[in-house]
Amino acid sequence: MTTITDTTTGLPDLYPSRGATEVLTPRQDPVVWGAPDAPGPIDPADLLSYERDGFLAIDQLITDDEVAVYRNELNRLVNDPDIRADERSIVEPMSKEIRSVFEVHKISEVFAELVRDERVVGRARQILGSDVYVHQSRINVKPGFGASGFYWHSDFETWHAEDGLPRMRTVSVSIALTENYDTNGGLMIMPGSHKTFLGCAGATPKDNYKKSLQMQDAGTPSDEALTQLASQHGIKLFTGRAGSATWFDCNCMHGSGDNITPFPRSNVFIVFNSVENPAVEPFAAPVRRPEFIGARDFTPVR
Repeated sequence: MTTITDTTTGLPDLYPSRGATEVLTPRQDPVVWGAPDAPGPIDPADLLSYERDGFLAIDQLITDDEVAVYRNELNRLVNDPDIRADERSIVEPMSKEIRSVFEVHKISEVFAELVRDERVVGRARQILGSDVYVHQSRINVKPGFGASGFYWHSDFETWHAEDGLPRMRTVSVSIALTENYDTNGGLMIMPGSHKTFLGCAGATPKDNYKKSLQMQDAGTPSDEALTQLASQHGIKLFTGRAGSATWFDCNCMHGSGDNITPFPRSNVFIVFNSVENPAVEPFAAPVRRPEFIGARDFTPVR
C-alpha cells in the first residue's frame, strides 16, 4: 500500500477519504491498544469480543436511580431557553425540537461526573491503552412520532477528515436513558466492519457540520459499498433497558432509523480519544469543526 502524506498536517494519511472515488483501506491500527491482561472493568473474554466485533454491549452500566438523575438533567437542558439558543444545540429541521446538545460534560456537572465515573472512563483507558480525553460529548433526544434517524457512516471517517484525528484510537459509548426497543430507532452496527476503512467520495464543503449534524451528506457511503459491507458482516440492532450501554470502535459502520413509535429514545453519548492521538489539522476539510464538536483540549479525564 502506498502511504500518502497529508500536505496540511505533514503526517502520513493512512486513511484517505473525500477524494474522487470511494476507497477501501484495511485497518492499519490495533482495535484494542491495551494489553489483554491489563487491569480494568472489562474481562479478557469481552475484550476479545470487542476486538472481533468492534462493539461491547453491557446490560446495566448504571442503576435505575442513576438513570432517573441523568434523564432529569437531560430534560432540564433541552427545556432551557438559553441552551436552546446556544450553538451547541442541534434542532430537528422539521419539528424544530432539540435533537442533540453537545459538550454536555462542560455545561453540566451532572454529566461531567458521569464522564469521570470509572465504569465509563476506565473502560476507555483499558481499550485505548492510555489516558484519554473527551473528543466529543452530547445528549441525543429522539422523541416519538417522527424523530429522524442518522444514515450509515463511520465516525472515524468524519473525525479524521474534518477534525484531524490521525489514528483509530478512539472509542464511543452510548448510554441508554430510555428503553431501546427494536422499533424506536435504535443503534445498528455492522459487526466486523471496523477492520476496513471506507474512504468516501466527494469534497468537504466549508462549514459542513452545520448541515451534517442534521442530515449526513459529505462522508456518506454509496449504496454499493453499504451493500457489500452488510452482505459481508450483517447488521446488529441494539436493544436494552434504560441504563444499558454500548461501547463501539470509532470505525464501525453504524446508523439508526427514524422513530415513528410513541416511545422516545434518548441517550448520552461520550467519545474518548487517546491522549497519544491528539487531533491535528483536518485531513480532508478546508477548516476545523468547532471545538464543541471536535475538542482541542487534550487534558486527560481525571
